[in-house]
Amino acid sequence: MLIRIIAVDRVRSPYIAAACADFRKRLAPYRPYAEIEVRAGDGSDPRAAIRDESARILRHLRADDRMWLLERGGTQLSSPGLAGRLETIERDGTRRLTLVIAGTHGADAALRMRAEFLWSLSELTFLHEWARAVVLEQLYRAAKIARNEPYHH
Repeated sequence: MLIRIIAVDRVRSPYIAAACADFRKRLAPYRPYAEIEVRAGDGSDPRAAIRDESARILRHLRADDRMWLLERGGTQLSSPGLAGRLETIERDGTRRLTLVIAGTHGADAALRMRAEFLWSLSELTFLHEWARAVVLEQLYRAAKIARNEPYHH
């Protein structure tokens, strides 16, 4: 199963970019992975930014894509829980799962309605760029768990 991340904007912090690169490299032997960045909206009007970013994201989704949206109010998963959920949908014959990281102002209703699962990484607030690094790390960790390989507890 191909896992894609569609994220608003690029990672600007060199530290976070290095972490993302490291986890992409670690994930590569375990599963196909792709990443798409869409342009951020104009921050002067948050509602317009949310609408524009969501439209850009939706253009990259096919009708048969399974899509999860990262959302602060979504469901939190343990690492083994994520691994199990990914294994289940892969066994169901899913060919492509897209994880969406909306912009700093959030996601609009169209994205929330399109999502089959709202995934919360934490109730904490942290830099938007960290979401991508955490997702990549957790995808790598889930792959290790699925193969019964050692991982840090």
